[in-house]
Amino acid sequence: MRLGKAIAVCAAVVLGASACASAGVIPEDTIVIGLDEDSTGPGASYSTIAGKTVRMTVDLINQAGGINGKQVELVVENDESSPTKTPSIIRKLVDHGSSAVILATGSGSVLQAKSILQQSKIPAIAPVVLSDAFASAPDNDFSFMIPNSLKQYAQVYCGAFEKMGYKSLGILGDASASIDGIIKTLRPALEKCAIVTGVEKAPVDAADITAQVSRLAETEPDAILVASIGGHFEILAHNTLSKVTPQTQRFSLASIGNQPASWALADSKALSGMVYMGSLSENNPRTAELRRKVQAVKGPDYQLTAYDAQAYDAVMMLAEAIEIAGDHRDRTAVRDALQQVSALPASFGQDGLTLSFSSQDHLAPDSLCGLVLVEFGEDNKPAHPWDSYQPPCG
Repeated sequence: MRLGKAIAVCAAVVLGASACASAGVIPEDTIVIGLDEDSTGPGASYSTIAGKTVRMTVDLINQAGGINGKQVELVVENDESSPTKTPSIIRKLVDHGSSAVILATGSGSVLQAKSILQQSKIPAIAPVVLSDAFASAPDNDFSFMIPNSLKQYAQVYCGAFEKMGYKSLGILGDASASIDGIIKTLRPALEKCAIVTGVEKAPVDAADITAQVSRLAETEPDAILVASIGGHFEILAHNTLSKVTPQTQRFSLASIGNQPASWALADSKALSGMVYMGSLSENNPRTAELRRKVQAVKGPDYQLTAYDAQAYDAVMMLAEAIEIAGDHRDRTAVRDALQQVSALPASFGQDGLTLSFSSQDHLAPDSLCGLVLVEFGEDNKPAHPWDSYQPPCG
C-alpha cells in the first residue's frame, strides 16, 4: 500500500455547503473519508488525540501518492459523543460523499451509529471504542473496530485476579453514557471470576466523590476497578481512593494511560501501584516507528498513546481496503474489501500482534496480544508492565 500527502478538509465543514460532493454522490477524482470526532463533548479527551493522528495518517498517505493514485480528503463532523446527534452526523458524512467513516467518539454514540451505517450502507471503523456490541451482530454488516474488546479486557482482568487470589471487586465509575454501557458489558464478564461487592457512580464533573468511595470501601473488595472516560474524574477517583482505601489494589481501563496531561494533576503518589489496561509495548518495533512519525508532527516530547496507534492502524486498514476494492465509489465493495484485510502488523500491542477482518469477525486484533497491564510508579507515571501478570500472547 502507498502512503500519501496533505489533509484536505472539505470546504463543506467550514462553510456549511457541500463542496466535496452533492446528495451523497462520491467524487471520482478524490477519495473522501468521513471523521466523526468528538472535539467538544465528554469524549474529547481521547477523541481529539485519535482525530489528530487520523489527520496525520491521511497526510502521510497523500504524501506517498494517495490511494490508487487518488488524493484523500478528510471531512470532519462532531457529534459531541451524544447518541442523539450521531445519526444526523453520519448522514452529513454520507452527503459529503464519504466512502467510509472513522468514528472517534464515545461508545454510546458508535452503538447508535450501527443502524444508520446499515441503512446507508457505509462502512465505519471505530479506533477507540471498546464495546463488543459495535462489531457484533445484529446490524454489524458495516461496523468494524480496532482495539481489543471489553470481553477480552475481562479475560485479562480475570487472569490477573486468579493469579493474585482476588475473589471480590468493587467498581467505581463516572455516570457518562459511554461508561454506563461499558460497565453493563464488563460487569457480567467479571462476575464469572469475582464477586462484585458494589458499583458506585458519580457525575463526570463531580468535585467530591468521598461518599461514593467510602461506601465502596465499606464493602471490603479485594480490588477496585475505576471505569471512566479519564480526565478530571479519573484523577479525582484515584486521589480519593488513595486516601480512603490506600491498601486496596486498584485497576483501571485504558483512559488514564493514554492521557499524560492528567498525570500531573494527581496528588503525590496517588497513582502509585495502580494498574491500567494498556495497549502499547516497548517490544513492538512498529510502535517505535509510529512514535517517530507522530513526534515529527506533534513534537519530540509528545507521549505516544494507544489512541494514536489505533487511529493510525484504522486508517491504514481502511486504505488497504480501498486499494483492494479498486472503486472507492462503491461503499459496499469497500466494506467487502475490509473483510479481506488480513494479518496487518499492528502498531499497538505486543510484538507479533496482527489485525484482520473477515465476514464473520469485525474485531481487528487476532489475539490478546493487543493488551498489556501497566503499573504506575511513585512519580505518577506509567513505570513498566505489571510484574504480577500479563495476558497470554498467541
